[in-house]
Amino acid sequence: MIQRWIKKGRVTVNGRECKASQRLRPADEIEVKPLPPRPMDVVPEDLPLCIVFEDEFLLVVDKPAGLVVHPGAGHYQGTLVNALLYHFERVSRGGTIRPGIVHRLDKDTSGLLVVAKTDRAHDHLARQFKERLVDKVYLCLVHGLVASDRGEIDLPVGRHITRRTRMSTRSRVGRFALTGYRVIRRFPQFSYLEVKPHTGRTHQIRVHLEQIGHPVVGDPVYYANRKPYQADSPAGRLIGQLNRQFLHASILKFGHPVTGATQRFESPLAGELAAILGLLE
Repeated sequence: MIQRWIKKGRVTVNGRECKASQRLRPADEIEVKPLPPRPMDVVPEDLPLCIVFEDEFLLVVDKPAGLVVHPGAGHYQGTLVNALLYHFERVSRGGTIRPGIVHRLDKDTSGLLVVAKTDRAHDHLARQFKERLVDKVYLCLVHGLVASDRGEIDLPVGRHITRRTRMSTRSRVGRFALTGYRVIRRFPQFSYLEVKPHTGRTHQIRVHLEQIGHPVVGDPVYYANRKPYQADSPAGRLIGQLNRQFLHASILKFGHPVTGATQRFESPLAGELAAILGLLE
């Protein structure tokens, strides 16, 4: 964004336009005139949704990989929020950029997501997430053979020091993050895991598994610099064609915000992931 402002001549050093490569010296005076932000009015769009459950207070969606949850930089249309505004007369926090959204899944992670229809439900659900009363279970395939059948990863997660689109366990301002895992099955070169994040940091599962040497299969960010997987088998060829990470939000359990009754939902593996697992088995 700042580079764009520099190219537009909206950043000066000592009163003169500059280049992004210009070296600064002590006492240089930098003035920035930001471009006005792009309007972020969310437009309803007729996009398909897989609704697992719905009542007058909330709904549970089975999100496909590739669908961004809410509008943001680079994604102003085609998001889950755009679809929600089209299909439902009412969702919580109307007039905001994230109506109905209580928690998120990464764009290329599939699975269960709860959406609030009323502000009361939104507040109650948000409090459950904050107090870690929501049970979330993910299924994932990782590179390598995980040695322990069960374990926990207790490492802080924060923004990467230099690569700002990444998260890291070695951030200057990392926040407490805890992830539990259980090995479901081991294959040659891979392990199939059930993962339970006890906190909800951005990219938490992906960062934690990469940190212990077992990055998620298909992860373009936390496995991008590794040697490409050798597609010498039917499963390997499918993995080579995978355009998403092998990470699926399989189980979601929480208390109903009005009745208090326990709500538990389960989603089977997305088709492309199930195909890979079937060939490995």
